Amino acid sequence: MLLQNKKIAIVGAGPGGLTLAKLLQMKGIDTKVYERDFDKNARVQGSPLDLHDDSGLAALRKAGLLEEFKQHFMVGADRMQIMDEHARIFFSDHDEKPEEDFGHEHFRPEIDRGVLRKILLESLAPETVVWNSHFSSLEAQNGGWLLHFKNRPPEYADMVIGADGANSKIRPYITDSKAFYSGVTMLEGVIYQASKTAPKINALLRGGKIMAFGNKKDLLMGQKANGEIGFYASFKTEENWAVNSGLDYADKQQVLAWFKKEYPEWSSVWHELFESAVVPFIPRPIYCMPLDQTWEALPNLALLGDAAHVMPPFAGEGVNMAMLDALELSENLTGGQHNTMEEAIAYYETNMRKRASQSALESLENGERMHSEKALDVMLGFFSNP
Repeated sequence: MLLQNKKIAIVGAGPGGLTLAKLLQMKGIDTKVYERDFDKNARVQGSPLDLHDDSGLAALRKAGLLEEFKQHFMVGADRMQIMDEHARIFFSDHDEKPEEDFGHEHFRPEIDRGVLRKILLESLAPETVVWNSHFSSLEAQNGGWLLHFKNRPPEYADMVIGADGANSKIRPYITDSKAFYSGVTMLEGVIYQASKTAPKINALLRGGKIMAFGNKKDLLMGQKANGEIGFYASFKTEENWAVNSGLDYADKQQVLAWFKKEYPEWSSVWHELFESAVVPFIPRPIYCMPLDQTWEALPNLALLGDAAHVMPPFAGEGVNMAMLDALELSENLTGGQHNTMEEAIAYYETNMRKRASQSALESLENGERMHSEKALDVMLGFFSNP
């Protein structure tokens, strides 16, 4: 086996990196994950995830974790309502959505991101994840790599996989292509104990998801675990809006005043989102890797997930692609069909770039539709005729 007696280092403990670690450990491969978070509770995980049968769920099946996933996914959280800026409902599948279950190609069960991370972490061998490891640089050594960190001694690995997200520090060692701004920025908020703190929004949401469209702007929200609601104000603006807006993102009243000014036609029913959110809000300019990117494969260095192909979130493919990356990379490295690590990585990366490019194009096109003058009509057509 190509990885026999080799040490593998994965930089980044997101779903993609953790899935890869699990799959490699199942083959008996010496694997460590280096994560800059102080510990597993260091920060709030983001919005819920809907996993797809041929990607995220396929990786969980291979990892032997599908039954564990079934115990923790949020039943009904995949149900959708589409509204206009006045909170008038134009589409809802809460009452007439056909029953779907695991194995159905259109079933996309939702799970809280933090819960998925916990499932993956607890499946790994003890001390697989080395927390509080802030990666800084790589140094070629003895056919492998010496990983340097800001706050701990260096570590050697025969192979390194960059699973360190959109701002990957591994990526520049492989390619100099850079992400471009999609034209859309999202302002993220989260509400705790929503049934008490935001009762009107909580009742409107019905434990599922809402997409509201009006005047080329959106509000997107969804049920999270523990009675929480995550939401995004999504709009087209210049790339540096987050810095140039002048907003204090820790000031709820200031952010609410911004919403009233920038979303003037929108109903006051939405104000509860901003009044009830915990602070700070988080501005997120949305980026995408070039659709035609390519690079020469290296024998001991690879990328997966956002580190390889960050894309807008408007097709729901980001985490699914990362987990499929993990599945395909592990199979190419351990399946016995390649003669060298470089050949295995090249085969994986060629296919990964192709499918990621298709998903990124879909995401960009959906982003344009969702922020267009006729967004409501277009999205109604999409959901009414899947």
